Amino acid sequence: MKGYQDLIVWQRAYELTLKVYPCTTSWPNHEQFGLTSQIHRACDSVIGNIAEGYSRGSKKEYLHHLRYAKGSLAEVETYII
Repeated sequence: MKGYQDLIVWQRAYELTLKVYPCTTSWPNHEQFGLTSQIHRACDSVIGNIAEGYSRGSKKEYLHHLRYAKGSLAEVETYII
């Protein structure tokens, strides 16, 4: 494996981000700095934590960051619901 971009979990999280961003353009303007911003940050956090944890080079750090990514993913799911 070359890097975090080869991880299927990172690829799926990235695909989610690419799908979520365009969906939020139709949300009301008054949500631009509220819900829209929060869901974007949560999506970014998922892929960011997967990449950071993998790049730390230890299983313990990787698992720690995967837990953060899982929490952010639950946040995204909540906002979408």
